[in-house]
Amino acid sequence: MERQTKWPRLGLRSLATKSLVPAVLGLSAALSGCSPASLGAPPCLPPMHSVSPTSAPIGDVVTIEAPDSECDPRYGQNAKVQVTVTDAAGKRIIKTTAPMNDAGGFTYTFEVPAEATAGLAAVEAYPHKIDWCDDTGKNNRVSDGTAPLVRVSCAERIKPLKIISGTR
Repeated sequence: MERQTKWPRLGLRSLATKSLVPAVLGLSAALSGCSPASLGAPPCLPPMHSVSPTSAPIGDVVTIEAPDSECDPRYGQNAKVQVTVTDAAGKRIIKTTAPMNDAGGFTYTFEVPAEATAGLAAVEAYPHKIDWCDDTGKNNRVSDGTAPLVRVSCAERIKPLKIISGTR
């Protein structure tokens, strides 16, 4: 009767193959630019913006701003922020771009327009024409030169603004 073992016996050839293949694959990945060291800096989200005041009547001035990021996103000298304000009726009352610095900091002011519907408005601000959303696990910072990046799916960063009926 032949003796059966639960675990197969590994010869030198099998052992060499099982340890050499992963080592060769790891080396080729590192040389092709797929190693963690070649990915550069870790992902860097833009700084969170704020809205001040948080409630305003039509005609009042509202400021949207963000501090410089702490993780050096390197947006470039000509960076812009996309600012969108959608009123309580779902109507986009502001959609514009404004200057943003290399670290993501910006200040943008606007007057609440006469056509705004009173109620809770949504204020969004994110880097313009840059894939800022790092939920993909990739480093989405813009490097030197121009990159054709677009925004990917991500939780939107919305701040509330209460628009009060009437004028100031």
